[in-house]
Amino acid sequence: MLTRVSSTPTFKRLPRAIREQQMLDAAVRVFSRRGFHAASMDEIADDAGISKPMVYAYLGTKEELFVACLHRETARMMEAIAGAAAPDLPADQRLWRGLRAFFGFVGAHRDGWKVLYRQARGSQPFAAELAAMRARLVGVVAGMLDHALRAEGREVAETELEVVAYALVGASESLGDWLADHPDAEPEKTATRMMNVAWLGAGQLLGGVTWRPPAN
Repeated sequence: MLTRVSSTPTFKRLPRAIREQQMLDAAVRVFSRRGFHAASMDEIADDAGISKPMVYAYLGTKEELFVACLHRETARMMEAIAGAAAPDLPADQRLWRGLRAFFGFVGAHRDGWKVLYRQARGSQPFAAELAAMRARLVGVVAGMLDHALRAEGREVAETELEVVAYALVGASESLGDWLADHPDAEPEKTATRMMNVAWLGAGQLLGGVTWRPPAN
């Protein structure tokens, strides 16, 4: 007796959460290469190995998909930084661990970083998303420094903390963008370079030492 074999391929059904992550992985790869405007849902679906209607059904329009990518990559980055340093560490150690986590994220998720830092910045509809991401990052850095300094019995004015945090975030973003373009560069060595640049100045500033312009 012959056994009839179906010619219709069968696909393993995956849990929705896993399928969504696969779609986001594919979307991040495509958006990092193409940018938001040039990327197509067809290419994203092909990269994920699924149908385009399924992408729409799970994650919505291309704009909604791009925002979902921004949210996921931002969450990954923030969790890495916030979870890197124990709250009882000195200020310089907290900053060092935060920088190491940040550059570790960029090194491990170069496509995700390009979507966050380049593609979102170059696409006007997502300016608010990028600004919110940066504000959260500045808040985390300022909070880490403030907590560590208070543990040492030192208090720094909120404005000074905010200024230092913005400077550190801006410089780290620029160096992170450099790291994304240099696959052979080591994230930890890059973090050490940033720490040397940042702390030699920030440490003195937070300690009350400031440079003043000449009287003339």
